[in-house]
Amino acid sequence: MNLTPADSTRSAAPVSLTPARSPSGRSAKKTAPVHTAVPTGSLGGPAAGVASVSNLTIKLTEYLTASELKKVKEAYRFSDEMHLGQVRKSGEPYISHPIAVAEICADWKLDAQAIMAALLHDVMEDQDVKKEELIERFGAPVASLVDGLSKLEKIEFQSQIEVQAENFRKMLLAMARDVRVILIKLADRLHNMRTLDAMVPEKKRRIARETMEVYVPIAHRLGLNAIYRELQDLSFSHLYPLRYRTLAKAVRSARGNRREVVSKVLEAVKGTLDAAGIPFDVYGREKTLHGIYGKMRLKQLSFSQVLDVYGFRVVVDSFANCYVALGTLHALYKPMPGKFKDYIAIPKVNGYQSLHTTLIGPYGTPVEFQIRTQEMHRIAESGVAAHWLYKDEEAGLTELQQRTHAWLQSLLDIQKQTGDSAEFLEHVKVDLFPDSVYVFTPKSKIIALPRGATALDFAYNIHTDIGDHSVAVKINHEQSPLRTELRNGDIVEIITSPEGRPSPTWLAFVRTGKARSAIRHHLRTINLGESIELGKRLLTQALTMLNLSADLPQSLIERLLHESGAKSLDDIHADIGIGKRMAALVARHILGLFENESLTIPLFNESGEIIPSKPEPVVIYGSEGIAIQLAPCCLPIPGDGIIGLLKRDQGLMVHTADCEQAKRQRAKEPDRWIDVVWGEDLNRRFDCHIQLLIHNQRGILARVAAEIGEADANITYVGMGEDNDSVTTHLRFTVQIEDRIHLARLMRNLRRIPGVIRLLRERG
Repeated sequence: MNLTPADSTRSAAPVSLTPARSPSGRSAKKTAPVHTAVPTGSLGGPAAGVASVSNLTIKLTEYLTASELKKVKEAYRFSDEMHLGQVRKSGEPYISHPIAVAEICADWKLDAQAIMAALLHDVMEDQDVKKEELIERFGAPVASLVDGLSKLEKIEFQSQIEVQAENFRKMLLAMARDVRVILIKLADRLHNMRTLDAMVPEKKRRIARETMEVYVPIAHRLGLNAIYRELQDLSFSHLYPLRYRTLAKAVRSARGNRREVVSKVLEAVKGTLDAAGIPFDVYGREKTLHGIYGKMRLKQLSFSQVLDVYGFRVVVDSFANCYVALGTLHALYKPMPGKFKDYIAIPKVNGYQSLHTTLIGPYGTPVEFQIRTQEMHRIAESGVAAHWLYKDEEAGLTELQQRTHAWLQSLLDIQKQTGDSAEFLEHVKVDLFPDSVYVFTPKSKIIALPRGATALDFAYNIHTDIGDHSVAVKINHEQSPLRTELRNGDIVEIITSPEGRPSPTWLAFVRTGKARSAIRHHLRTINLGESIELGKRLLTQALTMLNLSADLPQSLIERLLHESGAKSLDDIHADIGIGKRMAALVARHILGLFENESLTIPLFNESGEIIPSKPEPVVIYGSEGIAIQLAPCCLPIPGDGIIGLLKRDQGLMVHTADCEQAKRQRAKEPDRWIDVVWGEDLNRRFDCHIQLLIHNQRGILARVAAEIGEADANITYVGMGEDNDSVTTHLRFTVQIEDRIHLARLMRNLRRIPGVIRLLRERG
């Protein structure tokens, strides 16, 4: 997936129209740029071809002062001069694109600085205009906005994916500092999508996919529903053109067939609301083609089975009348059970508020209604653009602004805790899913989380320190595991302990980017020494297999660091230790550097091939800390045959050699498995699960527990379940033992107890 926030419809002009370039790459100073027979826009600059600025001028005159209009005019003239001779794929002069972006921003009533940045948003990227020049001409705020919108094409990266991720990170961090960056970027993307027909099919699909996966969720997260719906439909039309055309044709046909139903409903609704004395406006609304397509796919329906293609929006004058209108409509038509949602009492995470209800209309047709006030309608369509905010204006923020500010701040928190751009992008995308679950703190504060979020995600949402020290949770006043998935309406209380620490196993079930980045940050920093030590051992093992010494020349180390993007050899060792880099691939890279640097490569045979060498297995003592873990699925103990899996960001996971889960994983990722063995003189105890089937006899549990104590084993957990016949019972123990010999002695003693029918070591 291409995540570069690029202008999708840019094209180089014919050579004869391209501005002269100086040797440095900056545009040479232009002398009296000539426009031949072109109309002049109201902003005072010439508008080439169809690039008229009259519409923009009309929109800006409505709310900008004369002095602000003058500054916008200067920005337009500079942009027009910089883009002179540049055309789009459609053949239009390139300046038409910045003008169109500025018009969309003007519809949102963004301020003069944002409009200027919209007009200038491509000059740094296309014409090598320096930020310092923009600061001098238009001021630091405008220059910062333009810089946040510009790509990082001049920096050398290791891969195209890294370029895309870093560009996206730059844009989002600029957005976290000033939300106007993303508003301008969304306006830029909207105009590009509207004019995408000029592109070749392959590029259309790439840009449409990027829009659907990144920009559509951002628009939804910021509450920009109008642009969200339009971007969705435009992306759908370019990703699946045949499906789009077929569905559009079906909807056009359905309009005629359902016109009678719609007119009957509209007439009845107006009559009943008039009779109730409620001031109102009612609008018919049609679901977007992408919305219809999504419902058909989700519920496996044909188009004829999607009955609620049409709906109505009722806009009333006050909060209270929303509920009066709801009762009036429910008296008119019967509501469908389970189809009522109150987003006024509990707004969506993006600030959206409305009452949603589906009623059984004429001829048994379901009809959807949305009921809201005029202010709710304005925010529903424009979201944060209706109240775009600055970081230094926290006093008096609306609830929508506070939620948006909190999300933007979380981007900065994730950035601080993230290792690289790709990881940052992974975390942020997780939080862009539109579906949310709403839960309550013990003090009844509402917290919105992505659907599928767990109690641990809730803890990290409150504060990173609470997440890091979480040990238990109460959900609806009952003790529950931290991995419990939350449901709407849950009351969640986190229990913390100063001794609590994040575990690598938490990464397997947390859902939010904030939680994931905080856990990874902790594992990467607190356990850095352990990870470095493990990484050294694994790299030494991999180098041994290639008959290379781990004692590398300094010149080769410097070259390795430069090519890998690491700051030090310890960084590489740490990445290997947490599974972020593969030791075998790093070793191969080092071998290639030996060849490139013309250094002597030891232990080659006469044919020039590397002599295979049996690597020494990694020794496990069980006390290495969090960098080496014993797999919970099989709980290996000393004496078991063991193998090791290097898991990304979780270090080395040790399984028993006969573990079924390990066998399945090894078939999928054979390169991540290494040989491991138990060390000597292990001075700790290991958890082991045992299960007993016993006769229900008085005192038998006490006898079993006493026997475990006599065998010098410690019980850390006991559970029981009664069989259906009430004659036998299953007992499950977690005991701490030294090794297999100790376990065998314990099990031999337990079998001697009268009443014990069956005994086994439990796996998983």
